[in-house]
Amino acid sequence: MTGNASTTVAQLLPAARAGDTDAMERLLALARPDIRRYALRHCAATTATDDVVQEALIIVYRRVGALREVAAFGGWVVRIVQRLCMQPALAWLRGEPLAQVEDALAWSHRPDHELRHDLALAIDSLPPLYREALLMRDFEELTIEEMAQRLSTTREAAKSRLHRARSLVREYLAPSQPG
Repeated sequence: MTGNASTTVAQLLPAARAGDTDAMERLLALARPDIRRYALRHCAATTATDDVVQEALIIVYRRVGALREVAAFGGWVVRIVQRLCMQPALAWLRGEPLAQVEDALAWSHRPDHELRHDLALAIDSLPPLYREALLMRDFEELTIEEMAQRLSTTREAAKSRLHRARSLVREYLAPSQPG
């Protein structure tokens, strides 16, 4: 969303955030090609692209009022698409069978399929206390305060759990050093 399109987004976004339905429709129509392009880049199989585009448009429609900066619109939309593309891996982490995730991971674009799989295994190997903290922060994007509240603990304890979870994932993913 660059060049002339960003000027249009800059003009439409404040009105859409204020509830102007015409501006919202025009904003969604303007964003649709970019969302589709992002989905094609982040989700490998084109069969899921239309679903991701539709879901992303719904999220933009529902949450555009929470967007603080007009300039952040493009990056915000990219993050929405990226999260939608990662949902199959998250579903597996929540307990769905691996075979379903392997099929779904085919459309979750990352430079190295094995790394994604290893990352999912690393997160799954975490003790539940740490896995929950990691998922809350890195996938649900909760603040430390929100995590602490949901975990019924202090802010410091939530930060500690998150740090330990990330350390354990790094250890899991680190290549074995020759002895």
